[in-house]
Amino acid sequence: MKHRAGFVNIIGNPNVGKSTLMNALVGEKLSIVTAKAQTTRHRIMGIVNGKDFQIVYSDTPGILKPSYRLQESMMNFVETAIGDADVILYVTDTVEKADKNSEYIAKLSQLYCPVIVVLNKIDISDQQTVAGLMKWWQEQLPKAIVIPASAQERFNLDNIFDTIVSHLPEAPAWFDKDTFTDKNMRFFASEIIREKIFLGYGQEIPYSCQVEIEEFHEGEDRYDISAVIYVMRESQKGILIGKGGSALKKTGTAARIEMEDFFQTKVFLKLFVKVDPDWRENKRELKRFGYEQ
Repeated sequence: MKHRAGFVNIIGNPNVGKSTLMNALVGEKLSIVTAKAQTTRHRIMGIVNGKDFQIVYSDTPGILKPSYRLQESMMNFVETAIGDADVILYVTDTVEKADKNSEYIAKLSQLYCPVIVVLNKIDISDQQTVAGLMKWWQEQLPKAIVIPASAQERFNLDNIFDTIVSHLPEAPAWFDKDTFTDKNMRFFASEIIREKIFLGYGQEIPYSCQVEIEEFHEGEDRYDISAVIYVMRESQKGILIGKGGSALKKTGTAARIEMEDFFQTKVFLKLFVKVDPDWRENKRELKRFGYEQ
C-alpha cells in the first residue's frame, strides 16, 4: 500500500467546536477549549502518524470580521490554511445560523481540494434538524462530503478519520513519524495559562491578555516556568491580580496543575502582570508574540 500524507486544515466560525474536534482527532489536548469566542488565536498543528499515512491537522482561529490588528493576523492564519490545504475540514454545528459568514462558503465551493463539512454537536439536536441541515449543506456545497458528528461525545470520528485518509494525496511523510506538533513546550505553557484566564475571568479581560513565557527551565525533577501576562489597562491588571493577589494565585494554581499533567513532571510557576496598552495593534509586538511574520 502506498503512503498517504497531507495537510488537513480545520476552519469554521467561532464556538462550533473546531478545537474540540482537533484534540479528539489527534488524541492530545493541543488547542485550548472554552465557551468564549476567539479562544484560538494561532494556527496549531497536530500530527497523527500511521504505518502508511501521516495527517497534519491544523486548528485555526474562528472566522470573524477583524476589529483590530491582532484579529487581522488571526484571519491571515485562516486564509493561509485555506490556501495550503490538501483537505479542508469545515466545521459547523446544529446551533449556529447556517449561512453565517457566507463569503467563506462561497470560497469553499471554488476550492479544488476535497472539502469535508463536519456538522458538529448533533448530540444536542434532534434527528429532523440534523437531516435538514445536512441537506442544506449538501445543496450549498455539492462536491463536499457532509458528516454529522459530536466531537464532545466522540461520535462518528472514525468516519471522519477514514474519509480524511481516503482523500489524502499519495506522498511521503512531511514530518518525522515521532513528531506530534509543530509547537514547542513554551507555547503550550503560555496557552494553558491563557486558557485559565479565559475560564476564570469575564467580559474583556481574556481578550485583552497575552501571555509570554520569559523562562522555561527543564530540570531533572521539575520545570521552572516564569510567565508575564500582558494587559491593556491598569484597571485590568487590578482585576487580574485580585485582592491581595488572590485571583492571580487561583489562575496560577489551575495552570500549574494542568501543566504538570501535560508535561508529566512537577512545575514551579511564577506569574507576573504588566500593562502594554498597544500590544493588539503594534506590529512589532504581534511579531514577538508569533502572530505576524
